[in-house]
Amino acid sequence: MHRFLGIALTILSAVGFGTLAILGRYALADGMDAPTILFLRFSLAALVMLAWLALRRQPLPRGRTLLMLVGMGALGYVGQAFAYLTALEYASSGLVALLLYLYPIFVTVLSVVLLHERFTPPKVAALGLALGGIALTVGPAGGQLYGIVLAISAAAIYSVYILVGARVMRDVTAVQSSAVIFASAGAMSGLIMAAQGAQWPATAVGWAAIAGIVLLATLVPVVAFLAGLERIGPTNAAMLSTLEPVVTVLLAVVLLGEVLQPVTLVGGGLILAAVLLLTRSELRRR
Repeated sequence: MHRFLGIALTILSAVGFGTLAILGRYALADGMDAPTILFLRFSLAALVMLAWLALRRQPLPRGRTLLMLVGMGALGYVGQAFAYLTALEYASSGLVALLLYLYPIFVTVLSVVLLHERFTPPKVAALGLALGGIALTVGPAGGQLYGIVLAISAAAIYSVYILVGARVMRDVTAVQSSAVIFASAGAMSGLIMAAQGAQWPATAVGWAAIAGIVLLATLVPVVAFLAGLERIGPTNAAMLSTLEPVVTVLLAVVLLGEVLQPVTLVGGGLILAAVLLLTRSELRRR
């Protein structure tokens, strides 16, 4: 049951993160820019989590754990988000998305080398299926070298974030860690926004998009991911997270009227096969 819950939480996280690109499109269309969106996203999420901590009477982490969580938010989360958004200016969204999802490879290799995780045959097969599915799902196109480097950097930063999170979650709850991560990410995003000038939502649609980003694409998926990470480990969590682009593509078809190509269906099927293979393998270990 412990591992099944971890799998379910990680899949829930992927579904939530999959809404970010769609909601972000609505926010950008309302006149906001990336620093403002990130500031509102993380600062509002931090207020919710800090209030939750107060209601549960849980203290904030201290010492080394606190510093690691601050680094995860201010450097890891913000660094990954800005590298990803900037890469979109120099390369196609499909190519950037594909390169970002190199992070399961980085996490798997680093976990084997640094954390001494076992690289089992089901994990190898699931990783290959997931990466092949991503390549078909996002439909990569060309881009400038600078954009490619930024996208790979985003994947590398996120990989380190996951590995650090796996270590930190041994000492704190998902609520405690999320509160600190959001607050530090909000503070860093606020500094960037102040330097560039804020672009606040212009209409109710913009504020609704921000509310969706805070709840559906931040609070729920981050807490679920950290809780799942604690139960199934970084490699499995990273591979299950490859469901995210499938969710994004499906939402784009339903909400934005984008056309779903047959190759995308094949790619989504490969990712789902990878998830089922990994899930079956993990549940056998109960």
